[in-house]
Amino acid sequence: MSAPDALQATAHDLDMLRDVAIAAADAAAAVVRGHRGAGATVEWQAKGRSDYVSIVDTASEERIREIVGRAVPDARVIGEELTPGDGAGSGITFVVDPLDGTTNFLHDFPEYAISIAVLADRAPVVGVVVNVPTQARWVATAGRGATLDGRPIRVSDVRDPARALIGTGFPFKYPEQIERYVRELPLIMRSTAGIRRAGAAALDLCAIATGRFDAFWEHSLEPWDFAAGALLIREAGGVITDLRGEPLPFSRSGALAGNPWMHEWMLNALRHDS
Repeated sequence: MSAPDALQATAHDLDMLRDVAIAAADAAAAVVRGHRGAGATVEWQAKGRSDYVSIVDTASEERIREIVGRAVPDARVIGEELTPGDGAGSGITFVVDPLDGTTNFLHDFPEYAISIAVLADRAPVVGVVVNVPTQARWVATAGRGATLDGRPIRVSDVRDPARALIGTGFPFKYPEQIERYVRELPLIMRSTAGIRRAGAAALDLCAIATGRFDAFWEHSLEPWDFAAGALLIREAGGVITDLRGEPLPFSRSGALAGNPWMHEWMLNALRHDS
């Protein structure tokens, strides 16, 4: 089903789905916030190279599932920790990252978030991201725009790369991507005002939607990393694709986002390295 069809089919439910996503994200943020500063004592395990999960991640996801299950019992929930292998199908699907920036959280580095997207027949209709330490909340509803703490937001209008601030994410899980990434860095660094890497992709995408970053790229993200942020960016007037300029799939993918001018510039710059 196309995005407009999905939007029409669920128009009477959009407010409810948005409110459920907000309630779930706020409740999960409270779970995580309750453990803030306890990184040294929280039980955590390695899922893979430089990739960690803690009991806080799973407790947060369980809280989200509880709220969604009570409010929308027929909805599917795809979460990073409990059902990462599931795919989006027909009907309503909540795509959940219960703690984006786990390593930051474990080290009490204040850049981590809850990210929830709602899909209707695979089309994104709601996106909610909550910055746990600051309690800032981004919300997007398809066709209705994007907000930060209730105030409308837009991507930046920076068109000159020399004035642009770029966000990125290191390929820390996939060492085979490091060499390409290292080749790309000087191409972007020489032409822009700077590059920032904070370690929570959901918040990086929110920074694009809010106009704080002018563009962003990362080589490997999962759907729960970008599903909510992608809708926020589009509703704020921005563009997000894979690194080739194609639509993002519902699978692991590179991502390139920005205002329309900087997205095009970044796409061309990165193509020159490929």
